Amino acid sequence: MKLGAFSVSLSVKDLTVSRTFYENIGFVHFAGSMEMKYLIMKNGNALVGLFQDMFEGNILTFNPGWDENAALQESFDDVRSIQKHLIEKAVKLDSQVEEGTSGPGSITMTDPDGNVILIDQHV
Repeated sequence: MKLGAFSVSLSVKDLTVSRTFYENIGFVHFAGSMEMKYLIMKNGNALVGLFQDMFEGNILTFNPGWDENAALQESFDDVRSIQKHLIEKAVKLDSQVEEGTSGPGSITMTDPDGNVILIDQHV
């Protein structure tokens, strides 16, 4: 199963403070904006999303169809195919993408330790 690009999505209290911190440890602004209240920071292949007032807790995020540069991949597993596989493996999903659709969609689940996982396909 190809889950796509991986990033950690952090719920931050102050986007400006968090941006400065991550820039100081070598990350650069890659996507998003202060006005949109989120920034995607990049260091090599590592991606950290900084989100202010959008959700509680932190989320492990996978983007089927994208690499770490948000470039479309020629071959990838569609989120509906991933969902079907997870259901077959009896993984409890917190949210599902509607079957019979195509294009963008997302599913969420929670691991045994309470960590939220988002599989978010943009293509």
